[in-house]
Parts: sequence; structure tokens; C-alpha cells
Amino acid sequence: MIDMTAYRARVDEAAAEVRKKLPFAPRLGIILGTGLGALADEIDAAVSIPYDDLPHFPLSTVESHHGRLLAGTLAGAPVLAMQGRFHLYEGYSAHEVVFPVRVMGALGIDTLLISNAAGGMNPHFRRGDLMLLTDHINLQGHNPLEGPNVDAWGPRFPDMSEPYDLELRRIAEERALERGIKLQQGVYAAVVGPNLETRAEYRFLRQIGADVVGMSTVPEVIAARHMDLRVMAVSVITDECFPDALEPVTIEEVLAAAAEAEPNLTALMKAVVETVGAPVAG
Repeated sequence: MIDMTAYRARVDEAAAEVRKKLPFAPRLGIILGTGLGALADEIDAAVSIPYDDLPHFPLSTVESHHGRLLAGTLAGAPVLAMQGRFHLYEGYSAHEVVFPVRVMGALGIDTLLISNAAGGMNPHFRRGDLMLLTDHINLQGHNPLEGPNVDAWGPRFPDMSEPYDLELRRIAEERALERGIKLQQGVYAAVVGPNLETRAEYRFLRQIGADVVGMSTVPEVIAARHMDLRVMAVSVITDECFPDALEPVTIEEVLAAAAEAEPNLTALMKAVVETVGAPVAG
């Protein structure tokens, strides 16, 4: 069983180290997953902190993920962005995966925006589409709330009836419509990975109500909601996972699809930040 007293102490130590380096207190946190690399270039970064310069931070082992925190302004709003996230398939525990989210919460962030890459199973979805998450299904077999509860962070049994904030979703819909960005909506199924799914698994996931499938996001959302952070998440549909017409896919093709969708995802996220983020004083 994890020692949550020690875990909280590690979170507080990492947060204190980050706080020393921040020029101001950010309200918005961003997880720059697959498809949001260009958003990092849009951030007027005052500080860039490699993960290995921070105590207790995991290190990203995925080639397409950078490993650093960016603190600065985006559309006039103070933000703290994770450039690179962690996954269960890398060998990390759920508590390690959400460690940066816990640090963000400890720093006072109240809103978390997330992106990810996902396989599309809804027949109305196409490669390169964006999907706003309305709900999720956790099939990873792990939960970042396992072990003793830290009451200072949140309740033992947090409600998850609306994990993805309705107001943030409304804003995303409006900003997408204004910019002519096609924005699907649906349910994200989280699996461990790293292998892609079989035909039978895609059929099963579709039958239980999932529109897309991926290997991230849900642990971070659970931890964020436990700390009462508002959450919005967007998936980039990087491949079409239709069992009766399934074709092999490579990671290079996944990254290429994410790159094609990147301008729309970057524009959407920036517009949401501009709407909800408070400007830096002075």
C-alpha cells in the first residue's frame, strides 16, 4: 500500500520548487499531449523547467513527448503547461502518472485543459477530427485514488457524474463554431496499452458506449476532479478503428495524423484559454 503521507510530502516539495521558479501564480494548467506540440510555441514562456530538475517528478520515456514544464502566458492568461505526460504502459503507477496534476493543484491551479491522441470507433468520426470529451470509461484497472485518502485534497468518494465541465465544453463548442472547426463529441475509453486493440476489442468498446479509445487522460482527470479542478479534454482522432475495415497502423501514421490536426487543436485551445483565463495583473 502506498504511503500517502510521504506521497503528499513529495508533491508539496515539488510544488515548492516549481513555485520558486514561477514569475506569477498560474490559474490554468495544460497537458500538451499528442497534437498540441505547436501550442507550446504559442506560450510566451517565462520559465522552462525540465522534469529532471524537479524533485520526485517522473520522466517521460515516450519519444514524441518532451519532458518539461512551461510557465508563461497564453492569450494573456497565466498558464503552466506540461510538455509531455506519463502513462501506465511506461511502467509508472497511477499515482506517478498524476503526480504533476497533484503538483498543479497544490500550486493553486483551478482549471485543467488536456489533449490526447485516440483511435476513433464511432463510424461518424474520421481521421484528423477533434472530439470533445463528454465522459469516459476507465478500463485501465488502476485508479490514482487507490490507498488512503488525503482529505486536504478531496473526499474519499468524489462524485464523477460530470467529470468534464459543462461550461468549458460550451465555450469550446462556441469557439470551434466561430472558427469553423469541426468538433465531435463523445466518450473516451481508457486502456493501458501500449498495443493497439484487436477487432474484437474494438467491437466490445463500441458496444459498451465508447466513441474513441486511448491510453491516457483518465487518471489525470480523476485526480483533477478529486482536487475540484475544472477539466476539459479534447482527443485528436489519429486512426479509424472500424473492425470490419481495420487496417494496420504505425506510430508514424498516428503522429502524422496528429500533426495534420494540430493547427485546429491549437487554435481551439488558445481560444478557450483566452475566454476563461484571467489576464496577468500589471
